[in-house]
Amino acid sequence: MAYLQLFLAILAEVVGTSALKASEGFSRFLPSLIVVLAYGLSFFFLSLVLKVIPVGVAYAIWAGVGILLIVVSGILFFQEKPDLPAVIGMVLIVSGVAVIHIFSKTV
Repeated sequence: MAYLQLFLAILAEVVGTSALKASEGFSRFLPSLIVVLAYGLSFFFLSLVLKVIPVGVAYAIWAGVGILLIVVSGILFFQEKPDLPAVIGMVLIVSGVAVIHIFSKTV
């Protein structure tokens, strides 16, 4: 159940960050409202996750997967294209999350 809640926290954070870009500095009402609601929901689910998963592990997964999904969101919705160093960095992030998930005894 904790990993489902972590996935929901990550998904809400990605929606919030994407809406933050669309809010144009909080000058557009609807995207600004989505930012506040999505981040609130994200932190709510993350707080539930932290009852079960250690904070360092949960945050590493939350941040790492969130970064990747934000890049995908940028590509799909904002026509942003990561360059080769960005792609290499993201591969390293995914590798780090995989190492934590596969080998850590704290999960």
